[in-house]
Amino acid sequence: MEDMLTIGAFARACRLSPKALRLYDELDLLRPARVDPETGYRYYALAQLERARLVAWLRRLGMPLARIREMCALAPQAAAREVRAYWTGVEAETAVRRDLAEFLIDQLTTTSRRDTTMLELRHSAHSDRGRVRPANQDTAYAGTRLLAVADGFGPEGGPASSAAVTALRRLETTDLGAANVLNLLEEALQEAAHGMTEDTGTTLTALLWTGSGLALVHIGDSRGYVLRDGGLFRITHDHTVVQSLIDEGRLTPEEATSHPQRALLLKALSPTATEPPDLRLQDAAPGDRYLLCSDGLSTVVPDARIRDVLTAASDPDSAVRSLIAAANEAGGPDNVSCVVADVVETGV
Repeated sequence: MEDMLTIGAFARACRLSPKALRLYDELDLLRPARVDPETGYRYYALAQLERARLVAWLRRLGMPLARIREMCALAPQAAAREVRAYWTGVEAETAVRRDLAEFLIDQLTTTSRRDTTMLELRHSAHSDRGRVRPANQDTAYAGTRLLAVADGFGPEGGPASSAAVTALRRLETTDLGAANVLNLLEEALQEAAHGMTEDTGTTLTALLWTGSGLALVHIGDSRGYVLRDGGLFRITHDHTVVQSLIDEGRLTPEEATSHPQRALLLKALSPTATEPPDLRLQDAAPGDRYLLCSDGLSTVVPDARIRDVLTAASDPDSAVRSLIAAANEAGGPDNVSCVVADVVETGV
């Protein structure tokens, strides 16, 4: 096997780990030149080093594997244009994050106004069956302290989503503090899950006002967003198969929209679930506009369109109705539920 390197020697030469090389083999990104039929050991040709080093550089750049696979098939000039386009997008996203970071730094270093200024939520919630589903298994709720969207599934999906929100509504009358609110949220959901029937469950995304900020609880693929200073930021992470593939670089967000398993959940609230929900405290500032929605909105209405609707709407109710209308105009393939809330100052 002249001019052939073992996987270990090849990994050292191109600065990729053997584990990464095995993954790239599975993804048809960098196939070995030869695989021993008896041992299964991989061997690589010296001529493959150039491509392997390119893959290593692009991964250090942060490019997803699916995009790298497409780029490696291009001629050098076209590949260079693709790298430039990718980096332009990274810089644009970084600029938005930098602006948010500067905003947060300013908020944290400025004398707090909470001793003299009261904040409250002005809100609206609505749930719609959509244009395809025979029944609505979503639940949407907005109160003075709680915002929640749940998307039920299974034979008793509607009652399951309602039970999850009802469990949280009991906390609206509880004296909450930042120290124990997350534990109370998790305990309430565990109680709700125990009462659900077999093969039934729900997603849930909720925000609970603590008096000084918001506590977030999230499980499944309903979503939470905040519109702040003109930018739309997602505050939840989908617990789905396709999102895990995107995180691993095996899939692009564009490919995810048509993936056959795009609705398959990795985590949900159910009697048999063992994975806990995401729980954290969320800062709230005057002028923030929060959106909670089921995937009946996010799968058919792009984030850019959601941002435009939230920006243009004069109040939460008109925002909710415009977003649901946009989902139905896009075909309304699923139940769609939205909660929109503005954080406003009430006095000095």
